[in-house]
Amino acid sequence: MAQYDAVLLAGFGGPEGQDDVIPFLRNVTGGRGIPEERLEEVATHYRHFGGISPINDQNRVLKAALQVELTRRGIDLPVIWGNRNWAPYLKDTISNAHDAGQNRLLAIATSAYSSYSGCRQYREDFAAALTANGLNDTVHIDKIRQFFDHPGFVTPFITGVTKGLHDVQQAIPGIDMDTEVEILFSTHSIPMTDANKSGPAERGFGEGGAYEAQHRAVAQVIMDSLVEPSDTEAPLKTQWQLVYQSRSGPPSMPWLEPDINDAIALLPARGIRAVIIVPLGFVSDHMEVMWDLDNEAMETSEKFGIKAVRVPTPGVSPDFVSGLVDLIEERLNDTPASDRPAKTTLGPWYDVCRPGCCENVRLGFKPAVAGMAP
Repeated sequence: MAQYDAVLLAGFGGPEGQDDVIPFLRNVTGGRGIPEERLEEVATHYRHFGGISPINDQNRVLKAALQVELTRRGIDLPVIWGNRNWAPYLKDTISNAHDAGQNRLLAIATSAYSSYSGCRQYREDFAAALTANGLNDTVHIDKIRQFFDHPGFVTPFITGVTKGLHDVQQAIPGIDMDTEVEILFSTHSIPMTDANKSGPAERGFGEGGAYEAQHRAVAQVIMDSLVEPSDTEAPLKTQWQLVYQSRSGPPSMPWLEPDINDAIALLPARGIRAVIIVPLGFVSDHMEVMWDLDNEAMETSEKFGIKAVRVPTPGVSPDFVSGLVDLIEERLNDTPASDRPAKTTLGPWYDVCRPGCCENVRLGFKPAVAGMAP
């Protein structure tokens, strides 16, 4: 049985006041040469909400919920929390953990899918924090597997899409659910070079890499779980597509497409009258969900006369919280892969990342924990 001293909840971080916004964005974009005017443009999203990102409060609530569920199951592990880009920083959290005698940490990154920004960058930041504190030989950090297809992550989306379809049917009586509704599974766009390198090369995912393959597989699982709202025996035939949001790179750099707003603009020509927007790539309703989906995508839908319903993220739903603790337990108990739940044929994913997994072609490989070099 594996032994750990604490669970490390690793978040992205976000500003908690107007004065924090630009310093936070500089942290996020450090070393990428993003001009100040672009930072100011993005800052308007945060300033619209008083300069406060909801992500820190969401992680505070998730941390508390995890602690309650661990205690309920009789697992004596404290949950500690650190961020990559804002206080509490991972460097400080890990240093404090060491001071408290917590030298074996099991990390949960608040990102479900395989990509540089969603997995390897967290692993690099863990390594950088250990080095900065001089703890490389003292503190050991493992990481739970990517949980994109764990039932605890997928089930809340199935519940949300089911309710969304019902809401559309109530809002537009007589709408044809097969020909006049489309489900848009939305996730964060990333550079094509990063997408193509996501996941282990030996799996041969091809263009879009594991990142796109995982999203498509989970979307298909959700669709296969749905039935017609008016007849629980009939499988749903509603159309769907994978779309992307939150692009931040220069126009000259290819990113995953289509953008959700571009996709919505094309729907009226096909007779689509309503969309269900599913934030499939996100754990909680943070800024990119609130701005890019609840603001921009909703405005685009209204512009083109389309009824839009946005599905909730897992947040702190009981299924999700319980699922994360299941993932902790499978590491504590060294549960064999054959006994680990996975809703797609791609998983269960790896505890230890494969060599070269999720390479950032622009930056190269940096030291990382919880994986095989490089």
